[in-house]
Amino acid sequence: MKDAFIDRVSIRIKAGDGGNGAVSFIHYKGVVNGGPDGGDGGNGGDVIFRADRHVATLSEFYYKNIYTAENGENGGQKNCYGKAGKDLILTVPCGTIIRDALSGEIIADMFYDGDEVTVLKGGEGGKGNARFVNSLRHAPHFAQNGEKTEQQKVVLELKTIADVGLVGFPNVGKSTLLSVITKAKPKIANYHFTTLSPNLGVAEYHDNTFVVADIPGLIEGASEGAGLGISFLRHIERTRIIVHVVDVSGIEGRDPYDDYCKINNELKSYSEKLALLPQIVVANKTDVFGAEEKLAEFKKKVNCKVVPISAIRHDNLNELLTEIVNMLDSLPKIEPEVFEPFTYSKPERLTYEIIKNDNGTFEIVGTLTEVLCRNVVLDDPSSFGYLQKVLRDRGIFKELKKMGATDGTTVFLGGIEFEYLD
Repeated sequence: MKDAFIDRVSIRIKAGDGGNGAVSFIHYKGVVNGGPDGGDGGNGGDVIFRADRHVATLSEFYYKNIYTAENGENGGQKNCYGKAGKDLILTVPCGTIIRDALSGEIIADMFYDGDEVTVLKGGEGGKGNARFVNSLRHAPHFAQNGEKTEQQKVVLELKTIADVGLVGFPNVGKSTLLSVITKAKPKIANYHFTTLSPNLGVAEYHDNTFVVADIPGLIEGASEGAGLGISFLRHIERTRIIVHVVDVSGIEGRDPYDDYCKINNELKSYSEKLALLPQIVVANKTDVFGAEEKLAEFKKKVNCKVVPISAIRHDNLNELLTEIVNMLDSLPKIEPEVFEPFTYSKPERLTYEIIKNDNGTFEIVGTLTEVLCRNVVLDDPSSFGYLQKVLRDRGIFKELKKMGATDGTTVFLGGIEFEYLD
C-alpha cells in the first residue's frame, strides 16, 4: 500500500481544549491573606489545512485518521497566563475538497498553492480567579475551566487540476501521448491498467503552456465502479477540455467507434457536466497496418473533427497541439468550485431547554448548560451563588415551578445536581 495513489480519505480532527484558569492567592513573606492572582488558561490550538503543490496524494492520511491540535496550558499563580496550544497544520494537495462527513457540505476547496483555511477553532482558555474580583467578592476561591472542543469527521477528496484530460480505454496510448507532448515520464507497458493514478505533465507549444492529465481506469461500467471505477472520474471534473484518445488500429479486437461511444456514455452517466465538456477526438496508432481503412470508417460515424496521430512515431502532433491551444484560448480559466462554505461555528446565543423526566426530576440542557458547567465550582459558595443568580435572572426557576417543581425536587444541569428550593 506504500506507493498506492490515495485520493479520498475520511479523517477525524479536533481542535485543542482551552486550559483551565488558576485559583491562586498572593503569598510571600510579610504578606498575609494576599489577594487573588490566578492567571487565565491558554487557548487551544486551531486545526488548519494548507494546500501545497509539492504534495501529490492524500496517502499520509491513509495510515493515520485522528488528528488533534495541542491543548492550551492551565493558568498559573502570579497572574501568569497559560501558554496557547500549538496550531495543527495539515498539508494537502492542490485541488483537495474538504467536506463535512455528516452533511456532505463543502468546507473548503484548496485550489491554489498556499491556500489556508481554519476548519476548527481551539477552545477558549478559562479565566483565573483574579478575573472574578468585584466590589462584593474580594477573594474568589474558584476559576473558570477551559472550553472543551468536539471531534469532527471530515472527508478529503482530491480532484486533479489540469487544462486537458486524456481519456480513453486502457492501452490506447494515453500515457505515450502524455510522455511525448510533455516532460512527464509515466509508466508505459503493453497491458491494461499500466496507469494506476492520474499522471500530470506540462506541455509547451510555441508561447503557450498548459497542464495535461492522463486519467486512468475508464472502461465500460466505470461510472458504476467497474475497473478502477469512479475513483478517477472525479479527476476529469477539473479539466477544461477532454482529449478523447481512440485506438483506431483495432489491434486488440475492439471496434474504435464502439469504444468511443462507450467512454462517452460513462462520462455522461457519471456527470452531465462531463458530457458537455469540449472534446478533441484523437485517432491514435495510425502507423499500424490497416489503420487507414478503419480511420476512414471511424470518421464517417463521428460527427466531429478527428485528429489522426501516431504517438509512438510523433506523427501529426503539431496539428493536435494547435487544436488544443486554439480550443483553450476560447475557454475560461479553471476556477475553484462555487459553494456556500460549511463552518463548525460556536453558538452565538446561549439557549436552554427544560426536560421533565418520568421520575419527577428535571434536566436543563442546551448551550447555556455547557457554559455554566465551565464556570461553576459546586463546593464554593460564591461560585454556586453565581449559578443561582443566572438561573434566577433567566427565569429558569420560574419555569421549573410552572412545570411542577417543588422544594426538594432534583434538578440536573450537565454534571451538576442540586435541589430546587422555592
